[in-house]
Amino acid sequence: MEPDDHVCLCFRVSLRKLRHFVERERPEVASKLSECLDAGTGCRWCVPFLERLHEQHRNGEPMDLPASPEEYARRRAAYRRSGSRDEGAAT
Repeated sequence: MEPDDHVCLCFRVSLRKLRHFVERERPEVASKLSECLDAGTGCRWCVPFLERLHEQHRNGEPMDLPASPEEYARRRAAYRRSGSRDEGAAT
């Protein structure tokens, strides 16, 4: 995922914004990422991805998601239609 791609599609919160928020605020728990422009509080599709990004930061790894914006949006659209996640949603 590129820095300006949106992780939270409801509120258009980019990976770059989340990275800066985490560096600045150093949240102890993943749920605190919702303080970054309400990320994860809309349809909740991105919550597992926010948790993964938080875990990467805590482990000293680069914050990134291995998905193209198109694939990510496609999977989110399927989630919105069905209400269930596909296996391995945050991987």
